[in-house]
Amino acid sequence: MPFGKYAGRTLAQLPGHYLAWFAREGFPKGELGELLELMYTIDHNALRHLLVPIKSMH
Repeated sequence: MPFGKYAGRTLAQLPGHYLAWFAREGFPKGELGELLELMYTIDHNALRHLLVPIKSMH
């Protein structure tokens, strides 16, 4: 996350309540907004477990 309270964290590390706030208030424009919206969808549908294989690559 490039700005705000969670600056420096990966998008996968953002808490659900923060992602839900963006969903209510509006996602930023561009690629960051698209990725935040995707992360919100993953979190909202309880699919974070799908990110485990990706996280283990780092």
